[in-house]
Amino acid sequence: MFTLPSRRPNAVAAGATPSALLRLDRRTALTGLDAGEFDLLVIGGGITGAYTALDAAARGLSVALVERDDFASGTSSKSSKMVHGGLRYIEQGNLDLVRHSLLERQRFRRNAPHLVQRLPFLFPILAKDGVFDARIARAFESLLWTYDLAGGWRIGKLHQRLTVDEVLAHAPTLRADHLRGGLMYYDSRADDARLTLAIVRTAARLGAVVANGAEVTGLRTTGGRVTGATVEADGERIGVRARVVVNATGVWADDVDGMASAGHRPQVRPAKGVHIVLPWSKIRNDCTVTVPIPGRARRATCTRWGDVVVVGTTDTDYDGPTDDVHCTRDEMEFLLEGATIAFDTKLGPEDVLGSYAGLRPLVGGSEGTTLDMRRDHHITVASGMVTVTGGKLTTSRHMGELVVDEALGLLGRRARCRTKNLPLLGGAGYDAEATAATGGIAAHLGGRYGTEARFVSALVDEDPTLGEPLIPGQPHLKAEVVFAARSEMARSVDDVLSRRTRLRLFARDASVEAAPLVGELLSAELGLPPETVASQVQDYRADVAREKSILLGDNA
Repeated sequence: MFTLPSRRPNAVAAGATPSALLRLDRRTALTGLDAGEFDLLVIGGGITGAYTALDAAARGLSVALVERDDFASGTSSKSSKMVHGGLRYIEQGNLDLVRHSLLERQRFRRNAPHLVQRLPFLFPILAKDGVFDARIARAFESLLWTYDLAGGWRIGKLHQRLTVDEVLAHAPTLRADHLRGGLMYYDSRADDARLTLAIVRTAARLGAVVANGAEVTGLRTTGGRVTGATVEADGERIGVRARVVVNATGVWADDVDGMASAGHRPQVRPAKGVHIVLPWSKIRNDCTVTVPIPGRARRATCTRWGDVVVVGTTDTDYDGPTDDVHCTRDEMEFLLEGATIAFDTKLGPEDVLGSYAGLRPLVGGSEGTTLDMRRDHHITVASGMVTVTGGKLTTSRHMGELVVDEALGLLGRRARCRTKNLPLLGGAGYDAEATAATGGIAAHLGGRYGTEARFVSALVDEDPTLGEPLIPGQPHLKAEVVFAARSEMARSVDDVLSRRTRLRLFARDASVEAAPLVGELLSAELGLPPETVASQVQDYRADVAREKSILLGDNA
């Protein structure tokens, strides 16, 4: 029904995207967890754990990956969604991290072209009250030259200085009274949850046993060495044996390390990031615009994402519960204030279409602010368990590589890393520019599934009713829910709306309206009883209502 343009890749790594559809059956995966001993058990289904599992499977190890909730349900679905080198890290003097991040950015763009797109970033130069003014624009441009030379050039464009008219062409609602021009450079963005899911599914394609809704409740030890874990899923207890266990649980890493050693001292220092979603018609930018946050030594990014703009900032200290993180009214208001001062538009709480908050697992002491802390990853080995913390989305592939190197050392084995040039499912042979040019449903599906969009299209061919939208005004099709159940291990209404479609982030109220239909489609695919579906819909509505009440200050 929908035809996607494609091209023949010059070279595709061995074991990369086969043409057959990958189906993921969670019940089969849970059964497989206690079938023998794995070389590697990875705890945590965020992007770092996912790439660790993929790297290990690509090297020929037997791998299990377990996630207590859903893949990417923690930090990896609540990031700034940037795949970038990080200008701030040059300012911190961490040029090595920038250089390496820019190399990894290019690998993401090559291996997942359907999910990682080039994105221009605009810094307006203002006479006053800007991120920087004309006096320091020259110094900032020197920083951009450093960024380009460190690897930014790989994206195919160098930074450029813009006139006032050129700035307004990209962001017509910017207040022009103090505008003196702008600087533009290029990075990338990605749907973080779908990127993580693609990595998990690619690992499964290469033989890894992956399961969500599988919580580690304890570690198995032999002679003081961690040799597996006890996993609880669907009311059952499963013993998983492994030669090496990897703790890739992000801000929860100290909890798992504490299972291995009662004397473990906490190492992770969470940093909170918050984002709100506004109608694009209010701002009308075609790039990411960086604006100052009034009264704060920080800045926010305003990024177009289809018909919405995501406004957010990261890295504030956080000491609350790690399982219940939300954007608060105060945080929403300072983001709205920053956008309102920067753009000539009226914005209020009633314009907020969605919001999210996440925690970055930084590692370091309690001195200083999280904004000033380095973003390097940390890998430690204790009691035979490898723990990885810190880092960032952009360097997740390399972090997985280093973790597997460490695991191979413990196993006494050697195997070459294969993920540098390994396309993720849907990536091999995909032509992002040609697909985007087609527009409509083909572009929508291509930007989410890559070459696997043909499998979603095939569902519509079999049952034309699946070509209907989940809800009027949104591009997502009923077929996407069916595909999520069959091939993406979606178990619940929340899995589909929060992470498979991202409707909860970008159209929160519309997602509530779509919840009953999503439940019906999941019930037909997964055989869920009516009472389970009703409970999922009710829980989803209640969770969204609570999120909104916290955002509006009704439930402090």
